Amino acid sequence: MRRKGAALTGAAVAVVLGGAAVAAASFDDSGGTGNTGNTAGATAPPVPSVTEITRGDLVDTKSVGGRLTYSGEHRIAAEVSGTVTSVPAEGGVVRRGRSLLKVDRRPLVLMYGRVPLYRPLRLGVDDGPDVEQLERNLRALGYGDDMTVDEEFTYATHTAVAEWQEDHGLPETGGVDATQVVFLDGPVRVAAAKVKVGDKARPGTPVLTLTGTRRVVQVDLDTEDQEMARKGAGVTVELPGGREIKGKVTFVGSVAQTAGGEQGDDGSSTIDVEITLGKGSTGKLDQAPVTVRMESERVKDVLGVPVEALLALREGGFAVEVVEGSATRLVPVETGAYGGGSVEIKGEGLSEGMKVGVPKS
Repeated sequence: MRRKGAALTGAAVAVVLGGAAVAAASFDDSGGTGNTGNTAGATAPPVPSVTEITRGDLVDTKSVGGRLTYSGEHRIAAEVSGTVTSVPAEGGVVRRGRSLLKVDRRPLVLMYGRVPLYRPLRLGVDDGPDVEQLERNLRALGYGDDMTVDEEFTYATHTAVAEWQEDHGLPETGGVDATQVVFLDGPVRVAAAKVKVGDKARPGTPVLTLTGTRRVVQVDLDTEDQEMARKGAGVTVELPGGREIKGKVTFVGSVAQTAGGEQGDDGSSTIDVEITLGKGSTGKLDQAPVTVRMESERVKDVLGVPVEALLALREGGFAVEVVEGSATRLVPVETGAYGGGSVEIKGEGLSEGMKVGVPKS
């Protein structure tokens, strides 16, 4: 991004050279001006259009590839033996109290929580946050009005569980285990069903792949670009079809990955970056390719003009054409950072708000 005192390259050169004829017209064959021989005081032909010199941050960006998908992933395995009698549709969303799967018509029900159901919960179990988590779900589903939501499994909890089991066609034991309930941290989307109705299930058989419902973009970012991935940094995501949406970096991996588990010939590796998207429709495509524009460098509090405001001088370097009423003059400038179609400039007497000439668009 930093190119002090040097000609711009690539697309920038093309637009700069477009103004060369204007600058050259102010000089005679010897490289001086027809009147004063002073580059800064040279007078250019009338300016077709003007823009202002601005002061602010100049941001350069880099585009990288990503995948539009859903947050998180959970793989669910069967906990009982039997025949699969119900499977949710792929792409469907399952919420608290709903069935994720049925084996022999008995449901595996989703409840919300961060603590997995690692032990049966019933009368006599030790106090714990998993008990409170169960009670909170029972209360949210309309059970246990006389139950205190805390870490103790009481007889009121037992009664609430039994009532819930009766309504779901489960054995009314008053206790729950992993054959009946799965705790996940919110609504889930069915990414893939590994079984279909009629299949035989056994403990450990993979049955479902679930994700969260929040849309995210995942990027495998080259480690050489890792400084661009700052948690909380804003990005722009170009969706399939060309529409753009704002996003924010919410996760940056700390472990470098290599393709296929093997380092590339050039020693390349990547880190995982997750981007949460802002408001706006993103469609329902999963694993769709997107383009992410990330901030690669920022230069703070500098004077800047559109790149097309630069004029190439015959003797080398660049100038801007300052417009003062009906008069114009060329001011040599030193170019610095550029990005987003603008370039940093430094020149004698230049200040924010001054008008400079630009070609007609």
